[in-house]
Amino acid sequence: MFTLHKTDSSTKARLGTLKTDHGEIPTPIFMPVGTVGSVKAVNQTDLTEKVNAKIILGNTYHLYLRPGNPIIKEAGGLHKFMSWNGPILTDSGGYQIFSLSEMRDLNENGAVFKSHLDGSEHLFTPENVVETQRILGSDIMMILDECPPYPAEYDYVKNSMELTHRWAKRGREAFLNTKPLYGHSQMQFGIVQGGTYEDLRIASSEFMSSLDFEGLAIGGLSVGEPSDLMYEVTDYNTDHLPAEKPRYLMGVGTPSNLLNCIALGVDMFDCVMPTRNARNGMIFTRHGKINLRNAKWKNHHQPFDEDFPSELCTQYSMSYMHHLFKSNEILGLELASKHNLTFYLWLMEQAREKIKNDEFNDWYKEMADQTDQKI
Repeated sequence: MFTLHKTDSSTKARLGTLKTDHGEIPTPIFMPVGTVGSVKAVNQTDLTEKVNAKIILGNTYHLYLRPGNPIIKEAGGLHKFMSWNGPILTDSGGYQIFSLSEMRDLNENGAVFKSHLDGSEHLFTPENVVETQRILGSDIMMILDECPPYPAEYDYVKNSMELTHRWAKRGREAFLNTKPLYGHSQMQFGIVQGGTYEDLRIASSEFMSSLDFEGLAIGGLSVGEPSDLMYEVTDYNTDHLPAEKPRYLMGVGTPSNLLNCIALGVDMFDCVMPTRNARNGMIFTRHGKINLRNAKWKNHHQPFDEDFPSELCTQYSMSYMHHLFKSNEILGLELASKHNLTFYLWLMEQAREKIKNDEFNDWYKEMADQTDQKI
């Protein structure tokens, strides 16, 4: 159940709460990505106590292939399997199948694909993707969709969108005709497609809204299009989504992307960027992006930002962090990953506070510009 508390007076930014049986999720919110049941380099206790994560994301494609439905079901669902008591959203695997362009075939029935692990052949249909997510027991499940590439011709995107619509109808029927397995309720979100074509995006928004999903996602963005085009599509997309439903922009993005899209009326985000970049030595801060491998930090014997609430900032010097990354020490990956996720969740908390106090418009542009700077 989603409650919209307030809309910013100068932008489309929204303050809300999404209630699940595993806890309430304040929005706007960022979801750390735990693709295979693990947020890389961050354990579940730290996700709760240090990162302050309110919800995490898992992936149906990867979990279906390994460890597989039987093991997850024996464990009592993904929450018990990974010892995570908070809410979980599971993506359907549509994007992963899209990325296997040389190893998959789409047809009316579903998506036939070969496993990236061993080459074995599998079939995802709108119905069995719901079945798998019932077994996973996620609080929020996504429908099976096709994510068209960018750029793509109008006719291709239109046909792809219409296939996603037919799959969405079947997926919704499968959801409504089945029940959760573990005693807690589940929600299902539809996914709006249509590439970068305004008329298709509007048509897809209206179709997905008509199926009365518990929430709606904007899919098919952050696939190579420039940021300005992503903002343009997001802007007219949110104009055609129901105000009373949560809005989830899939796979986005940088801190600046998040702030700009909050201003356009988006409530939920996920992206591998904070953890992936951390493992490569890049951290995000209030003042800009930092490459911890850069020689400029070799003799910097103080934390970068002692007032920011992450171990990397309050406890360890930049010289030490530089040393960890130059030495390929695992601790560096852990500290940087926790820091970046803490920063993303802190940014969402700040955004909520600014929306609440009608200060968002004065704050977000400056913060977006600052976080884009390289230090």
